Amino acid sequence: MIEGGGLDGLRTQVRSVTGDIIHLVKKRMDIAQKIGDIKNRFNIQIEDEAVEQEIQNHAQELGRQIGLDRNFIGRLLNLLLTESVRIQKDQTSKQPDQLNHMTMFMRAKNLESAGKKIIHLEVGEPDYLPPRSVKDALVKAYERGQVRYTEPRGISSLRTEISKQFPGVEKDQVIVTPGARFAVFSAIVAAVSIGEEVLILEPAWPAYKECVEFIGAKTKVINTSLEQGWDPEFDQIKKLISKNTRMLILNYPNNPTGKIITQDILQKILGLAQENGIFVLSDEVYAGYAYSRFKSILDYGYDKSIMVSSFSKSYAMTGFRIGYAIGSKNIINKMTQIQAVAITSVAEPIQYAALSALRNKPTNNAQRIRKRLEFMNKRLKEMPLEFRPPDGGMYFFVRFNGDTKNTLDIVEDLLQKGVAVAPGIGFGKCYGNFLRISACQPIGILERGLDIIESVIRSR
Repeated sequence: MIEGGGLDGLRTQVRSVTGDIIHLVKKRMDIAQKIGDIKNRFNIQIEDEAVEQEIQNHAQELGRQIGLDRNFIGRLLNLLLTESVRIQKDQTSKQPDQLNHMTMFMRAKNLESAGKKIIHLEVGEPDYLPPRSVKDALVKAYERGQVRYTEPRGISSLRTEISKQFPGVEKDQVIVTPGARFAVFSAIVAAVSIGEEVLILEPAWPAYKECVEFIGAKTKVINTSLEQGWDPEFDQIKKLISKNTRMLILNYPNNPTGKIITQDILQKILGLAQENGIFVLSDEVYAGYAYSRFKSILDYGYDKSIMVSSFSKSYAMTGFRIGYAIGSKNIINKMTQIQAVAITSVAEPIQYAALSALRNKPTNNAQRIRKRLEFMNKRLKEMPLEFRPPDGGMYFFVRFNGDTKNTLDIVEDLLQKGVAVAPGIGFGKCYGNFLRISACQPIGILERGLDIIESVIRSR
């Protein structure tokens, strides 16, 4: 029998120790803020993997000595490190890595509203329309009264049609989401907890890191390089995996580079993921624009794979906001619960429009973008730029001679001259002297945009 006084005494001790922890956390955050001030003053990058690893090693050794669980230490330390980074970023909010393709898109739209003509080469939004059947399906959905709530994971007919695109997939392994972005977000929320780690291969679409950081998890970055053909280094991935690593995010064909990973490297990565029980989230939004051999992650049979795709690119349905994810029934059930809480379901008429698009696939969209990329390749080769022709997707990722500031000056100069492009810094801090240039305009408009790009480059 527990004596009341003894229990109350222990509770008092817990309260006191908790207070001490809070004071120490506050002291740590104050120090982090001072570090942020110094980094801002000397224009130093916020995140330093080597410093964080040294802190991790120190904490784990201390934990071993006093008998604390290493997994708990890892989660707790990741939470503290993530908060330190947030505070330091607040102190250095004017640094250039705040810029990305959507920042430029919004700035370009503001200039257009003021009457300035802009050539949009900053976003991956096809200029052509969805299949004609999509319009007919919307009208028919209204006439049939198909404008109601649906089950959170999507209408049965659409999920069945999606499952047919992938051998061995059942409809209960499919969830229909409001765009691929929400599929990415709900997959991360379903699989990753606060303080755990997610590995991201960069350059990468910035939404991955945004989603991870939003839930209080920590990102670890594997940088790829132009010199190595954008291939990830397997040993680097292996080195970064820890007991707290919960997910690895892949994106092929890659945004922004257009790279398609080799089957050999992907097989090794999946073997490593299986060995460590890690989820692999594969964003395959650009699979319809693959110009060399591409295999979906679903073809490899790894049970912790989550494949994400969308109707935005292949079917030119960006404004319809509809995508989907495929995974094990367990993870799809968890994602369904999140979607039910957050949005109920995707709009029913939009789901019928997507169903019609699947049944009436456009035959020339990929070829149209490929011709534009071939045209751009010839023009860009004539400029003082470095790049690797894309294996797929709808972008060129090109490097300038010069530093980040010089490249951002070029971005600004181009915008004032009527061309919007995406700064490379938005796809990772190591890519400040890169630009992403989109092929989502007719060749005539692309030519005018590239003429302006060339004139700006050669004037420097």
